[in-house]
Amino acid sequence: MNVEQDATGYVLSLMALSARTAPKGKGMDSLAISGVRGNDLHRLAEAMREFGQEYDLGFFQRDAGNIEAADACLLIGARGNEPVGVNCQGCGHPSCQAMAEEYRSRDIAGMPFRGPNCVVKMADLGIAIGSAVKTASMLNMDNRVMYSAGVGGLRLGWLGESTVAYGIPLKGAGKNIFFDRG
Repeated sequence: MNVEQDATGYVLSLMALSARTAPKGKGMDSLAISGVRGNDLHRLAEAMREFGQEYDLGFFQRDAGNIEAADACLLIGARGNEPVGVNCQGCGHPSCQAMAEEYRSRDIAGMPFRGPNCVVKMADLGIAIGSAVKTASMLNMDNRVMYSAGVGGLRLGWLGESTVAYGIPLKGAGKNIFFDRG
């Protein structure tokens, strides 16, 4: 390991802490957080490639290359099928119970995310992701939020019962590989 890779491990841990301690609706934590390093980055990239090929999504191939070149990746998922019980109808259903019943009745095999999802839980996920990338930014760690990496993590079963997930790859280098992809 080199100094940059050592630092990446610390940043990854602090990002996970930022996500975990981010505010949650009604104080209900439904997040799953996983740090990916080493050979598991290649496994994640392969899962992304397979999904991209299966559903003809070319950007999954590009993003998989970024994951393989990354030093680490933070995966954050949420169990959106666990409504908070406020019947806000943000999910499009008349009640939290109706949303939960719809979730249980759907055949979602092969889909990248499983729904319907509680809008409060999805906001919690977004706030946690924002907190994590804020931490990375404050520590000068290059990163990018990737839908595709979350899908790969879900396909590998690395986020438990999460229904929606995103990945945040990290790289400590002289060039931001996640935005200057040319």
